[in-house]
Amino acid sequence: MEWASAARAGAGRWLRRWQNVLAALGLIAAILIGCRLWPHPSLRDALPRSTAIHDDTGRLLRLTLASDDQYRLWTPLADISPQLIDATLMHEDQWYWWHPGFNPWGLLRGAWITYVRHGHPQGGSTITMQLARLLYRLDTRTPLGKLHQVALALRLELFHSKKDILAAYLNSAPYGGNIQGVGAASLVYFEKSAARLSLPEALTLAVIPQDPSRRLDARHGPDVTVVAPRLAAARDRLFQRWLRRHPDDARWRAVFRMPLALHTIAQLPFEAPHAVDQLIAGANARGEPLPSQVRSTIDLGLQQLLERQVRDYVKHMAGVGVRNASAMLVDTRSMDVKALVGSVDYFNKDIHGQVNGTLASRSPGSTLKPFIYGLGLDQGVLGPQTVLRDVPSSFGPYTPENFDGRFLGPVTATQALIHSRNIPAVWVDAQLRDPDLYGFLSQAGVQNLASEQHYGLALVLGGGDVTMQDLARMYALLANRGVLKPLRLRQDVPAVPGKRLLSEAASFIVTDMLEQNPRPGTTFGSRPAAAPVFWKTGTSWAFHDAWTAGGFGPYVLVVWVGNFDSTPNPAFVGIDAAAPLFFRIHDALLAGHPQLRPPSRSLPDGLKRVRVCLATGMLPSRWCPATGETWFIPGVSPIRVGNVYRPVVIDNASGLPACPPYAGGSTRTEVFQYWPSDLAAVFARAGIPIRKPPHNPACANAGQAQGDPPAITSPLRGASYALRLDRPEGNAVVLAATSDADVRALYWFVNDAYIGRATPAHALTWQPVQAGTYQLRVVDDHGRSDARSLEVGVVQ
Repeated sequence: MEWASAARAGAGRWLRRWQNVLAALGLIAAILIGCRLWPHPSLRDALPRSTAIHDDTGRLLRLTLASDDQYRLWTPLADISPQLIDATLMHEDQWYWWHPGFNPWGLLRGAWITYVRHGHPQGGSTITMQLARLLYRLDTRTPLGKLHQVALALRLELFHSKKDILAAYLNSAPYGGNIQGVGAASLVYFEKSAARLSLPEALTLAVIPQDPSRRLDARHGPDVTVVAPRLAAARDRLFQRWLRRHPDDARWRAVFRMPLALHTIAQLPFEAPHAVDQLIAGANARGEPLPSQVRSTIDLGLQQLLERQVRDYVKHMAGVGVRNASAMLVDTRSMDVKALVGSVDYFNKDIHGQVNGTLASRSPGSTLKPFIYGLGLDQGVLGPQTVLRDVPSSFGPYTPENFDGRFLGPVTATQALIHSRNIPAVWVDAQLRDPDLYGFLSQAGVQNLASEQHYGLALVLGGGDVTMQDLARMYALLANRGVLKPLRLRQDVPAVPGKRLLSEAASFIVTDMLEQNPRPGTTFGSRPAAAPVFWKTGTSWAFHDAWTAGGFGPYVLVVWVGNFDSTPNPAFVGIDAAAPLFFRIHDALLAGHPQLRPPSRSLPDGLKRVRVCLATGMLPSRWCPATGETWFIPGVSPIRVGNVYRPVVIDNASGLPACPPYAGGSTRTEVFQYWPSDLAAVFARAGIPIRKPPHNPACANAGQAQGDPPAITSPLRGASYALRLDRPEGNAVVLAATSDADVRALYWFVNDAYIGRATPAHALTWQPVQAGTYQLRVVDDHGRSDARSLEVGVVQ
């Protein structure tokens, strides 16, 4: 019993003796945890940082200066070479993971050497203390300053983890000049990231911070700076210590005996300057800081190709006053800007080279005409073979002229577009409704447009201003089947679905029309077998700007030639000044990518091919001399049987139109062209012989071809049809008609929309999509017709 009582008393004394110690340890632990959990600024944000902007494959385009004019690129500890971390700790602070922020032995040793032995001053600073001096800009040359440094080091250790402190030091240590941190030092000196350093490179960086100004004093070569003897000696001493811990690295001895090249700040890349400027400015405008690493969409190889072609072309054209040009290349699949050349020379003040010409608002000339025709296709104004009138015309008070001052008379919509005829384009725009061209540009996001009344129809001919980037987005819309998407300069910007401004069919047809535009030196109708090009030129009023925009393969390319100060030059004509540069870039791209092809896209739903009379663009009568096929949007594209070519019965004796009834054997049939008077006048002025149809006042209907018009036999007159919702496949309506013996083709229309062609012996089927009253019409190939109404109801 006495033994047990003594044991309990001893245990009580032990608890009383240690409970204060345990309480103190618990209080310390609670303080440490509280300090770590208490909100405090991140060390990452303690100093301003640079941004490394790369191309789409990771090649450096530019390393920006931080706001304090230092190169300081934040690099997480996980992205720094482990060899560099170990070598830095070995060289600077071997007890880093164990001390509380300062090393008493190091401080005493430094004080002894500095103040007692009066040797080279040594501070005895740990990595934490060095970080405190860098962050708080301390003067630590006095004992009081050193005490202040120790106090702040303890504070850093209290509020931050060892890993965070080490990362902050490695990102703020001095590496010579205005280079701070291993991220910037690796890029500047070795042109690689801190994660990819070799052992000699890692040890070289590890010894620089102790004496960066003297150790970097070096011999200069033509391209690189060779590591100075002082720096090489310090690195080699560290390597000997390194081998004691890592004997397997003795294989590096031969490498350490070789000269090590260090690049200089002057050799930092400065690529795609206008694109990088725009990327930075965009982030600043949105008020968002750029991250340390930014992957742009620029392809450095394509960027350099465009720069080289633009530079050589401007030099070649200097004799005619060409001093500047801009160009940009966009991948339509992702809307990534692959190359952007804002001016021919970024550093040339005489031409305002730092201005980004791709963002300048300028008159686009005729480069907007494809979108007028696209809107016309969608609104049923025309088809690609619709014949338009290129004749002197007035649209209210507005009387436009053609660029060449000539009028061609009847031209197809395709010819009018690729030959940039102004009168047809203005006429098409005058027919547009909701949207017209102004509305289209507004929906496309074109900025700084004046009111619609300010432009009127002059907007068609380049009366408003757009930027090259606007044009690139809109021409990419054609390649993307009518969907407008924003351009991308950063890969971390998510792609967006975009918005539809043209139908798939209309954008497909416009692209097909523009692909028929012959490149300079070839003829209309010839198309290259490989990588077809759709393209359009533009010339602004008074020859201020020359444009060419288009696409090939997966790319859209836009080029501009002119002067940033808007000095006019008669040489600034799209086809003469900009198109050659466009095709120089195209050919250079094709040479590097001989298998370049556009992305595979299927034919838009509903798009059809229809045979038309080539001279009129209408359905062919039997008198049409030549026919061909064209694209047709069912229910939208305007189409009817043409009657320009008409037969006339001629009396053999008089040569005049015969009076009916016609006597067999004494008459013959001849075909004449019945062009409207304005087109006939253009033919006459151009010296084009058109046989004038003869006239016989002796009788009515002289020479007119006889024959009965077609008569609809199905559906029956007055009949009603019922749509069965449960059997949609049985809702087809049979269309049939009788016709005269001279008829070869019957053309059927529903509500003036062309639905198909049939021979007199065959019927056509049509399926109504909803209930209502429909107007059916059949026209034979002589222009004679019949029509009737049809009521369609619904049966549940």
